[in-house]
Amino acid sequence: MSKAFTRESDSEDEELSLPPLPVGGKNYITPQGYERLKTELLALIDEERPRVVEIVHWAASNGDRSENGDYIYGKKRLREIDRRIRFLTQRLEIAEIADPSVHHGKDQVFFGATVVYVDDADVERTVTILGIDEVDTLQGQISWVSPVARTLLKSRVGDEVSLVTPHGVQVLQVLKVDYPEPALPAGDHTD
Repeated sequence: MSKAFTRESDSEDEELSLPPLPVGGKNYITPQGYERLKTELLALIDEERPRVVEIVHWAASNGDRSENGDYIYGKKRLREIDRRIRFLTQRLEIAEIADPSVHHGKDQVFFGATVVYVDDADVERTVTILGIDEVDTLQGQISWVSPVARTLLKSRVGDEVSLVTPHGVQVLQVLKVDYPEPALPAGDHTD
């Protein structure tokens, strides 16, 4: 069988292009998001990859590799791990850490804000504007490059902003803006 027919995908670097960064844009990320990505990268390099390499080495020593599930799965998993390591390394290299707590107490929407707004249908929503690589939509987090976030950025409590959607223009009214409290310097504790 030709090697051309054994690869699962033509592009091993698919993940490197997702999620896309805006052209000429920065890769903003919170300090917590940066630490999460860095922790994941180090765990892949120091723990998971060596464990899978050991499994592949053991499986290869068992003989026939063409029907050896441990070997086949292990090699596939190694490719996935290596792709993720490359992706995380590239993202962390271009990351620009932005601490949202510097805006604590302000009523204007910037990166890292948790915003409560109401739309035309009187539906109240709460979103936190974060970096592309750290959002969890199930937690109400949105990317700073999303249409809703770009519409809300720089607005203030009480402002009405227009969000262009495929179904027309929707007016959003900003009700509340919150930021995390600044961390206390080491040694400073209020008891």
